[in-house]
Amino acid sequence: MQESQEMRAVFTETLIHLAEQDPRVVVLDADLMRANGTLPFQERFPDRTFDVGIAEANMIGIAAGLSLEGFIPFPATFATFATRRCYDQAVLSNAYAGLNVKIVGTDPGISSELNGGTHMPTEDIALMRSIPGNTVVEFVDCASVRALLPQIKEHNGPCYVRLFRKKAEHVYDDGVKLTLGKAYPLKHGEDVAIFCTGILVKEALDAYEILAADGISAEIVNIHTIKPLDKEAVVAAAGKTGAVVTAENHSVINGLGSAVSEVLSEQCPVPMRRIGFQDCFGEVGKMDYLMKRFHLTAPDIVRAAKDVVAQKRTGPSHI
Repeated sequence: MQESQEMRAVFTETLIHLAEQDPRVVVLDADLMRANGTLPFQERFPDRTFDVGIAEANMIGIAAGLSLEGFIPFPATFATFATRRCYDQAVLSNAYAGLNVKIVGTDPGISSELNGGTHMPTEDIALMRSIPGNTVVEFVDCASVRALLPQIKEHNGPCYVRLFRKKAEHVYDDGVKLTLGKAYPLKHGEDVAIFCTGILVKEALDAYEILAADGISAEIVNIHTIKPLDKEAVVAAAGKTGAVVTAENHSVINGLGSAVSEVLSEQCPVPMRRIGFQDCFGEVGKMDYLMKRFHLTAPDIVRAAKDVVAQKRTGPSHI
């Protein structure tokens, strides 16, 4: 079931609520306030909103200066610009300086749709999780925004947030208790663990139903905080099931799949498959087409799950 509100609207509503309680909260944007949904924040707090124009690197520098003065800045722009275009500032002006800037990247992965491959960030998690001390979070739905954004605001340190702008599929009920840095099991199973994030959570839940009909019991775990990864939860689920699939709207290189495999290779090696962009750029298209084009659908997850379950039972696959 699709939610009634767009995630960008809920993000801004929640941020306004936080700003009403804490005068340190400020918003920065790079000429995309209408697209990012942050205009209501500007209307409510015109003196705490800064539209820097099409100058993303400068935006992060200004945010760093505001952080030095004790503010909690939320600079927001399309995820391609928030990461690739101003990476040096994210590293040096923010993280290396130990500041408290919360970078928000909108339209992650295929959600940039008709803006095409140039605007389709499939490497933003890779970039941001490699920054020392940086926290990386991806919201799933509106309830997850309401649950996690206050914790992101309270967390002292640099953060990168992936925000799907449009209406998401409903996963959590309002009031859900999510904890920054802790994985959230959505379904319990015995045969395979599926670790998922962002818009791929709904696909993983659909895969759960398909697998159940075929007699395969899947454990579905939402990894909303990709860094720091909840290593204990990852190892526990992998140890319990003996087979793992990861699913993300991102490259399989240095994203969620890599983070999980890094842990498992050292602590709990099991058969594993990664669903995501396979070392390729994005392209123009609507989300339904792009989901199939880049093999991000529930049937793709099902095939990967069946593969690792078979490998667990019979030995390495030669397919």
